[in-house]
Amino acid sequence: MPITSVTKDAEALTMTVVAEFPATVERLWNAYTDPRQIERFWGPPTWPATFYRHDVYPGGRSSYTMTGPDGETSSGFWEFLAVDPGRGFDVRDGFAADDGSENTDFPSVLMRFSFEATDAGSRVTTTTSFPTAEALEQLVGMGMEDGMREAMGQIDAVLADLASFAAERATEAQILDDTRIRVARVIRGSVEQVWRAHNDADLMKTWLLGPDGWEMTVCDLAERVGDSYRYEWAPVAGGPADGAPSFGFVGELLENDAPHRAVTTEQMIGMEGPGSVNEMTLTPVEGGTLLSIVITYPSTEVRDIVLATGMTDGMETSYARLESQLVPA
Repeated sequence: MPITSVTKDAEALTMTVVAEFPATVERLWNAYTDPRQIERFWGPPTWPATFYRHDVYPGGRSSYTMTGPDGETSSGFWEFLAVDPGRGFDVRDGFAADDGSENTDFPSVLMRFSFEATDAGSRVTTTTSFPTAEALEQLVGMGMEDGMREAMGQIDAVLADLASFAAERATEAQILDDTRIRVARVIRGSVEQVWRAHNDADLMKTWLLGPDGWEMTVCDLAERVGDSYRYEWAPVAGGPADGAPSFGFVGELLENDAPHRAVTTEQMIGMEGPGSVNEMTLTPVEGGTLLSIVITYPSTEVRDIVLATGMTDGMETSYARLESQLVPA
């Protein structure tokens, strides 16, 4: 069992959980900061979690939902108060209502996650601070300690699964629910480099091209929240896509927290009906930068139509092109 000790201090209003793993501290850190990985253990086996947002930087936020065996759900959030990359982070942890807002029927707590190397691998110490003695009693009584034991019991399997999260793995799309998917890829480059590549028109025109045979003819960026953007592509004359119709997208910048997170709307030019909302998060991980985009479509039908176009193949070609520019062969 990974957990080596659980200490409850009624006077200090804390519960401290220590767990050790036969993996490097870098690998353990990645497991907590990559949404694809943390959702594999941040919930008991019978209540698996889905993370819809996971922004590991000061001011960032995570949102997740755990689903029980009979379809019942319980949602929560983290507000990141401090992040020391590779060493630890502090969050405010609370319950969430169905619409994502805080559920104040239950108390929130402060949690500190501290990571350190050991002779046999690594250790994570999770210290939960409760606002009152009543809150400590209430949350422990609801099974908080048992839930953490069950959750941490699943981490070893995640740490052993190196292939699923390797830096050389191609772009993949994961269905999160009826209207949301998450597209993820590790790009060998720094967060700052990947952010700049998405916010410099000249750079974007060199890599955001999809399959060979296309050129980006219009790249009007949105620089501030509320600004609109417009991207257009056309086939290269004499190239493999010659004769195909041009296409493009327009949208609005809804959130901008450089160099970690940007949220935009997206509408294909000439298409009727509502578009999508794209939430891009960049997270430093071992091997580069994890680029994660949660896309919310207006319906399940639209989601499935877009996925069937081979969207991720085109994204992979573009990201591989970008990566080759950041890390020349």
